[in-house]
Amino acid sequence: MINRSILVGRLTKDPDLRFTPTGVAVATFTLAVNRPFVAEGKEREADFINCVIWRKPAENVANFLKKGSLAGVEGRIQTRSYDGQDGKKVYVTEVVCDSVQFLEPRNASSNQNGGNQQNQGSNAGNPFEAPTQKPSFNDDPFGGTSKTIDITDDDLPF
Repeated sequence: MINRSILVGRLTKDPDLRFTPTGVAVATFTLAVNRPFVAEGKEREADFINCVIWRKPAENVANFLKKGSLAGVEGRIQTRSYDGQDGKKVYVTEVVCDSVQFLEPRNASSNQNGGNQQNQGSNAGNPFEAPTQKPSFNDDPFGGTSKTIDITDDDLPF
């Protein structure tokens, strides 16, 4: 049997990092994934998919992703159930992530959600869509310079 899921979308809120009683980190987050079609006369719809990731990658997700961040996840779909507080059975479907890829620079989603709106294209108000305008070659911050780049360990997502 095959149970693999690969998704690309934006986080709907900051990840929730918790620890089990034995100290194992677990992060949960919801990924908004656009549907590939738009019904005539309607707005684009998105699916909101619950994701879970464990151990050190969970800590990285909590430290480096936030609401609006573009991320790619790979994992498996899992279903579970439990009895809710009202006594009714609650069913949950989620993606248990094997890996999460950070698909944009750390500060890019803050710029998209109200900071510098330059190069945001026509969909700047929608946090679930990537900018439609492509950056020009003049936007390269490292182009035409021979200076060394100072990167600290805090800048690395791993």
